[in-house]
Parts: sequence; C-alpha cells; structure tokens
Amino acid sequence: MNKSIRTLLVATALIAFANHSTAADLLAKGLKAWNLQKKGAWELKDGVLSPSEKPGGYIWSKKSYGDCEVSLDYKTSEKCNSGLFFRTDPKNAVQGGFEIQIASDGLYSGKHIVGALYDAKEPSAAAGKPDGEWNTMVLTCKGPKISVVLNGKKVLNVNIDDWDTGNKNPDGSKNKFKTALKDLPRTGKLGLQYHGHPVWFRNIKVKNL
Repeated sequence: MNKSIRTLLVATALIAFANHSTAADLLAKGLKAWNLQKKGAWELKDGVLSPSEKPGGYIWSKKSYGDCEVSLDYKTSEKCNSGLFFRTDPKNAVQGGFEIQIASDGLYSGKHIVGALYDAKEPSAAAGKPDGEWNTMVLTCKGPKISVVLNGKKVLNVNIDDWDTGNKNPDGSKNKFKTALKDLPRTGKLGLQYHGHPVWFRNIKVKNL
C-alpha cells in the first residue's frame, strides 16, 4: 500500500470516528433539524425550545436515529405532561415507537411518572425536580438496551427483548402496545410532545453509538 492511499484511509477513519463520537446539537441551526406537526406551533428563543402562543402537536427530528445517546434539559409548568419519543414513526406515534415520560413531578404514578418507559416500565426512583426548575435527562439506546439518567441518577435500565407479547409487560401488567416492544423498529425519529401545558427544552444533543 503506497503512502497516499494509507494517508487517505487514515483520514477517512478519523472522520468516521469523529462523526460517530461527536454529539450533534439539534438546536444549533434554529429549527432546521426539525419538522413541526403543526406549522408555527413551536418556537426557539434564546436557545430554548417551547410551544408557541398557538401550540399543538409534536415536533420531530428530520433525521432518524437508532443506537444513540440523547441528552437534553427540560422544564415543566404546573400539571405538565410531555414526552421524549425515540425510534418512532411520526405517522403512528402512539403505537409506532417508544416514549420516555416527561411530566410534572408527582403528577402521575407507576409507569407514567417522569423517567418511565411510558406504560411499560416505571423508573426506579422519582428523580424529577419541581415545576419551573431545569432537569437534565440522558437517554441511551444500544440495540435492545435502553437506559435513562435523570438529574444524575440512573432511573431506567431495561432490555426491550423482555417485552415479547403485545399489550403485556414482563411483570404481567397490561400496556398500550399492540405490538410487542421487541418487535418495534430499532430506528426512527426523535420527538417532543405538547400535551396541553407549557414545557421548555434546551441543549438537545444526539450522539450516534
């Protein structure tokens, strides 16, 4: 192998490594990385993403992600319900993907509290902060393994291959998913949800794994 080819291969490998390991800031270019379900329903001001004065629906990443690490800060209003969707089909958000619950601390219980894999697995601890305070969430997806760290505490660590039956969780409780979680796609869009109450996001970053 001559020197020029070897140099090219090394450069290509370094670029690939950089692309693989560097987190992308999804708010760095305004809303260019996103699709809005309802035009004008979300806005970005001073680095903070939130529903506009005429809110409605979801906001979806233009790119699809599979094995990745997603980090973001969020802040809730009183009695707020929202969610971080991942590996999701925007045309079928309820059944065609996954959601980590974002909600006011203490608003819900069980598999619906903040940090839960929605309707499938409750977090090991209620680690959300009071309304009006910034929380930091880190979601990691690697094959069937999904984990969530909320405000520095690991609250979720599951293997979705354990969900092998539709409408049923491994603990025997029922869930909303007609398709067993293990059979849902391992790639899809990231999404944030407006569900009737103000919610704020910032520092939304994604790193492919």
